[in-house]
Amino acid sequence: MNVTRRRIWGWMLYDWAQQPYATLGLTFIFGPYFAAVAAGYFEAQGLTSAEADAGAQSLWSSAQTIAGLFIALTAPFLGALADASGRKMRWIIGFSVLAMLCIAGTWMLEPDGTSLYLVTFLFWIGFVASESAFNLNNAILPSLGPAGRVGRISGGAAAFGYWGGVLALVITLLFFAENASGTTLIGLAPPFGLDPAAREGTRFTGPFIAIWFAIFLIPYLLWVREVPPKETPPPLGAVWGDLKATLRRTVRRRSLRNFLLASMFYRDGLAALYAYGGFYATLVLDWEITQVGIFGIISAVAAAILTWVGGRFDERIGPKPVIALCCVVLAVVSTIIIGISPADLYGLPFPEGSAMADYIFYFCGVLIGGAGGTLYSASRSLMVRHADPERPAEAFGLFALSGRATAFLAPLLIALATVITGDNQLGFFPVILLLLLGLLLLVFVNKDGDRAEWSASSSPSA
Repeated sequence: MNVTRRRIWGWMLYDWAQQPYATLGLTFIFGPYFAAVAAGYFEAQGLTSAEADAGAQSLWSSAQTIAGLFIALTAPFLGALADASGRKMRWIIGFSVLAMLCIAGTWMLEPDGTSLYLVTFLFWIGFVASESAFNLNNAILPSLGPAGRVGRISGGAAAFGYWGGVLALVITLLFFAENASGTTLIGLAPPFGLDPAAREGTRFTGPFIAIWFAIFLIPYLLWVREVPPKETPPPLGAVWGDLKATLRRTVRRRSLRNFLLASMFYRDGLAALYAYGGFYATLVLDWEITQVGIFGIISAVAAAILTWVGGRFDERIGPKPVIALCCVVLAVVSTIIIGISPADLYGLPFPEGSAMADYIFYFCGVLIGGAGGTLYSASRSLMVRHADPERPAEAFGLFALSGRATAFLAPLLIALATVITGDNQLGFFPVILLLLLGLLLLVFVNKDGDRAEWSASSSPSA
């Protein structure tokens, strides 16, 4: 394997290493476990079952809101600082280690709600660190190949990451995450003396994610190298001044401005689908952890396959039409999710004893995984078409800002809608609005980017 291919594979391995934080932690194992534990904890405090479910969802969404705001406010400056110093790797390593330590600490969440608030804090601090490292890693993408191949590389990396999530999820379901009877998906007791009564198999998910992250970070560190900076890094004040100038230029760049606004909304809606999919299945369809895990496997396999396909379409027709199609698919899926219950779909009853609701939700998982993975990959590709080749980390800091600037909005709207209506399903309605708003703004984005426009706006006469 030559140096260039090794560097590409090393970069792609970061997606593989980091993906279980989202797949196992955020969505399919720890998230649903947290939902069940938090709901039980609040019910033990005297709330009704419906109030306890809403309280669990509100706690999760409030923490996600704060985490999203912190990422949004820090990402552009971190990107500018990394560009100026020429040292992205040290930031990536530092944030990755912090994420590992925090996710390992989620082991402390016991079934009776012991350490509920501490673990909430640890999970979302780790999430901030993981996303910060991921954003900086994205900034390496423009240097991996010519512009025409960036979409294919991005799609391949995202698909590769999803396969990592699938493998990690399968291992967890087969050997660790226990159901109500205390056994895993294949009927085994959790290994290493883990106590199923204390849900230690499921709680081991946090340390497992940390171990996975550490192991697969090694080839990334060996194969991905940076070119040392040629000049002494500028002082922080100069970095901040350059960033403010970039933000002012961004406002004048019509295509980039509209792309960042569009992605701000549709990625917020996508993040909500990821964050609440397992929650929703647990609280509305009354699924056990193992059922949510199967849902996760189906979603992740679909994501791995369809994201790879999406990368090929991105290379052939460009990222913009791919993004538009994904937004439409996700809006349709969200509409289905709002109207489904174990007994009916928008009032149309299922046959008594039917598993139709489960099958429909599994199909929704296929579409969420495939469209969601493709949406992020194509968005990353379209950002490259708008990025200054000399300042990629700063550009992807803005990309992270657009993805997180309103990250508080979906959780906040979901929390408010849930509290106002007292219904977990109606609380999900704002997701549809966010996806459609992003789709509308995408109309005003140049499918080829605006690097020429950037060059003109940053020239001495501009």
